[in-house]
Amino acid sequence: MNAILSQIAPTSAQGTLFGPASRYFGLATTSLQTRDGQTVIYLTRRFLPQADQLALLQTHRVVQGERLDNIAAQFLGDPEAFWRLCDANNAMRPNELTETIGRQLRITLPQGIPQR
Repeated sequence: MNAILSQIAPTSAQGTLFGPASRYFGLATTSLQTRDGQTVIYLTRRFLPQADQLALLQTHRVVQGERLDNIAAQFLGDPEAFWRLCDANNAMRPNELTETIGRQLRITLPQGIPQR
């Protein structure tokens, strides 16, 4: 990238288009000014939570032919919440969670919600 940063300024995360169910919800945005005066707004980096810090609800054993979106729909009520399974199982690549038949997947509460 040939753009030279002349300014970096934090902006409100409320200005993002991500809803509360998104893994990007609540992330701050920041912007930079290119040499030609163009403003580029982007999300700050999202770090994976420590899986062992998430409240475990149950485990699930992967069976032949299962897909992560279907597991998320079954246990979390939302097929697009597959990323929560990734967080709960320290997975950077979602497909790795269903590659091994018999793998035990952790089903957890979202980050920041303690188990009662």
